[in-house]
Amino acid sequence: MVADSPAVECVDLGRVYVSRGLTGGKRETVALRDLSISVPKGMVFGLLGPNGAGKTTTVKILSTLLTPTSGFARIEGHDVVKSAGRVRERIGLILGGERGLYGRLTGYENLRYFAALNHMSPGDAKRRSEKMLELVGLADRGGTLVEQYSRGMRQRLHLARGLLCEPSVVFMDEPTIGVDPIGAQDLREMVPQLVERGMTVLLTTHYMFEADLLCDRIAIIDQGSLVALGTPREIKGQFSNMGVTEITIRVPRQGLLEEVSQMEGVLRATAGSDGLFQRIILGKYIPN
Repeated sequence: MVADSPAVECVDLGRVYVSRGLTGGKRETVALRDLSISVPKGMVFGLLGPNGAGKTTTVKILSTLLTPTSGFARIEGHDVVKSAGRVRERIGLILGGERGLYGRLTGYENLRYFAALNHMSPGDAKRRSEKMLELVGLADRGGTLVEQYSRGMRQRLHLARGLLCEPSVVFMDEPTIGVDPIGAQDLREMVPQLVERGMTVLLTTHYMFEADLLCDRIAIIDQGSLVALGTPREIKGQFSNMGVTEITIRVPRQGLLEEVSQMEGVLRATAGSDGLFQRIILGKYIPN
């Protein structure tokens, strides 16, 4: 650890994806544009934004899974590109959804496998795996195949995996997405406990209430650019004349997003999915 360095630091961080069409033409998509943030040690920092804003791209760069195309990032003073090995020794990555677990292995076997990948001795791997299963409330289900786990149980196992090597910085990429309300609440209650254990947490979410509840500071990004930075109270004061409405539609239909985008007072509309349903999120101006 570099003395007095932030836990996480991004300076003019950028990422451009390049793809080629069937006719050979090149297309560039800007996922991040000049993102600069600094996260002190021992806090929960929220990265908030709609789907496609650049949150996951940021986490992938910070966790050494993706290289930036401009700018740089450091974890506890170590460059994520030049010192990727040292960065990996310090971080834990907790993903949302189904990614990163092996359904044909038990929860305990998953953790032992990831412990081996991190060059943990067999004795330490056994001890840490059992301890993490206990921590996340899966001690009695450690011998069950992960393919038989509920969505909430899988997310708990993601958390156990991310904490397996006792990281000092933890990245949580939309950890409550798709989790039932009780499971999501349980996960949220664990976040302050991580800080109490001396960790720094960077949490991505598109739920403002979740960021407000958990985070000491928040950065809001949209279309890859930083649009607001501050405490939850400062952010709410800055956007006090704006509201967000989330609509879930049982029968999706084409052209609905364009229609609601033209409604009076709507500043931004984004579309996504929630299982079989269509979800539209509206950013609206609220007159004083």
